[in-house]
Amino acid sequence: MSWTDERVEMLKKMWGEGQSASQIAKELGGVTRNAVIGKVHRLGLSNRATASATAKPEPKAKAAPKAEAKPKPAPKAAEPAAKTDAEPAAPKPLPARKQIIPAGQPLPPQPSANEISPEALAKVSEIEKKAKKLSLMELTERTCKWPVGDPATEDFWFCGLPVQQGKPYCEAHVGVAFQPMSSRRDRRR
Repeated sequence: MSWTDERVEMLKKMWGEGQSASQIAKELGGVTRNAVIGKVHRLGLSNRATASATAKPEPKAKAAPKAEAKPKPAPKAAEPAAKTDAEPAAPKPLPARKQIIPAGQPLPPQPSANEISPEALAKVSEIEKKAKKLSLMELTERTCKWPVGDPATEDFWFCGLPVQQGKPYCEAHVGVAFQPMSSRRDRRR
């Protein structure tokens, strides 16, 4: 299907009348809703207010009604005030969302840390004293990729000790990262 001048004019007319892209596509036939939307954007008709204004620029006397349109927003501004009087709790609080922590700020304690066995944590703290403290660019497939610290600070590093075969971490960090399912279930009870 190609956009002939006739079809483009029909599209402009229907868009200016306020018909939806689906309705226009159905009327034109052989074109999808998305094709209509794309053509509208390429023609610069995406804003319906300007499309209807450009479709009717002939009478210059329309400037007077525009002046009349300016007093209309004042009553509209009064209408929402009346609605807020009718509804005392108009501003509703937003639902609770996850807190976004800016870079460089310490992270709050993670709940998963409570699930890790004390033996594994003790082993990790011992291993991290022996860690090579590598940067991201120094990591290889044979070095432990366990991150330590806040990535937004200069004190951030990776463990760097030799990895356990088939895993991305050293033996101590594998014990923390990959826990058997049954032991996790037992701790929750």
